[in-house]
Amino acid sequence: MIARLLTFPLILILAGIAAGAMLIPATHALVQRDHSVAQAFAYSSVLGMTVVFLVGLALSGRPRSDNSDLENLGSLMLALTGLPLFLALPFYEGLETTSYLNAYFEMVSSLTTTGAPIFTEPGRLTDSLHLWRGIVGWFGGLLMWIAAAAVLAPLNLGGFEVTASAEPGQGGGQMERFERASSAKRLAQVTLRLAPLYAGLTAALWLMLMIGGDRPLVAIMHAMSTMATSGISPIGGVQNAQSGFAGEAVVFLFMLFALSRLTFSSDTVTVARPGLHNDPEFRLGAALVLGVPLLIFARHWVGAFDVDETENLAMAGAALWGGMFTVLSFLSTTGFESASWDEARGWSGLGTPGLILMGLSMVGGGVATTAGGVKLLRVYALYLNGQREMERLVHPSSVGRAGAGSRRIRRRGAFVAWIFFMLFALSLALVTLTLAGLGQDFEQSIILSIAMLSTTGPLVSVAGEAPINLLVLSEPIKLVLCAAMVVGRLETLAIIALLNPSLWRR
Repeated sequence: MIARLLTFPLILILAGIAAGAMLIPATHALVQRDHSVAQAFAYSSVLGMTVVFLVGLALSGRPRSDNSDLENLGSLMLALTGLPLFLALPFYEGLETTSYLNAYFEMVSSLTTTGAPIFTEPGRLTDSLHLWRGIVGWFGGLLMWIAAAAVLAPLNLGGFEVTASAEPGQGGGQMERFERASSAKRLAQVTLRLAPLYAGLTAALWLMLMIGGDRPLVAIMHAMSTMATSGISPIGGVQNAQSGFAGEAVVFLFMLFALSRLTFSSDTVTVARPGLHNDPEFRLGAALVLGVPLLIFARHWVGAFDVDETENLAMAGAALWGGMFTVLSFLSTTGFESASWDEARGWSGLGTPGLILMGLSMVGGGVATTAGGVKLLRVYALYLNGQREMERLVHPSSVGRAGAGSRRIRRRGAFVAWIFFMLFALSLALVTLTLAGLGQDFEQSIILSIAMLSTTGPLVSVAGEAPINLLVLSEPIKLVLCAAMVVGRLETLAIIALLNPSLWRR
């Protein structure tokens, strides 16, 4: 049964799962006696299941071969652009006070784990609608966990091109075990291995946050947002939660899963030596999480000395913790702020350190995690290449150390990483120019571009002098931002791989 189901297009399977997931907020709204929202989700679920069943019935009579990796990549692209049209239907019908484009924007933002806050007014959304945003974001995070191992890794995309010997968008290389199994079987194996782990970690964080004092809806929303790095919150962020410092500490620990895939799985190992302590991504991420707050803390300490606050150890500790939590949050492209962040900024006189937060978001988290951005592995490859070039400036005839894997990363891996950096910069320039042409000033254009391409939506609220109100933007700007979110989630190299003639040959 499962084998037959997996022969259908991936987009059809995802649509069926989305239709079934709509019953969760429908049940929640029914318990809350919000009958209009319950009807919107229930009717949309029935409609979606009916359409999926009819399309599946129409396709079942045709002989169908196994989906190729490029076809699954095309389905993933279609899911990020077309599936939100369906996901937005109950949201639009349940809210009743917004346009369908705003609902579509919200669903694209959630599914790509961007979490751009378009509805910021308190009480604008009911609890059931907030829950649907969180579920879609959580589902988008799980989709990227699975797609990384089952779709992107066999094609040497999504960061795996740095360590692979094959060309990006082509099969082969070091993933021999993927070549032995069909695409459908690989999807099933990866899903059965990762989905229970993803759900279990989310449930564990949910329980811890409830023990810390958060009400169940807030706890499950923050748990799903942390695991998916979406930053979606029904109360404006963890800084407004009742769990306080204990809740932030637990969320901090779970955000570490976004620094490296080795924190939760070894199915797509990108290093020769096993162990988290040997993973360059985790070590580089940990260095940033510790180093950047210490630099900010030094500035804090100088500011505190000027105003004779050096003996206030509690304020110093709060400033250091606020820096560490916020740095990890934006490095993982989650976008949560610590409750101590405002206090730390006011003490140091930094104001709004938007450039620091945007830089961290652009670096991003680990390969094959839910984090966006450029990815730590690409940054590490360029670091190795730069280090080797500096050695050659001092000793031109020297021979590079380390093994074949490190040499490949320094040479070909750094070359591919540099190509991705250039593509990311071109995408950033294109989106910025487009937004500027549509009437946005430069500061807002650059903030919006980085926020969407790095899938760190909360940047629009904290990176500038004043928050950017996404709701009042024009319709063309919202469509451009939707396209930027999809490009940032799927990455430019993957979109270029979709232009491969073999995908369209049949």
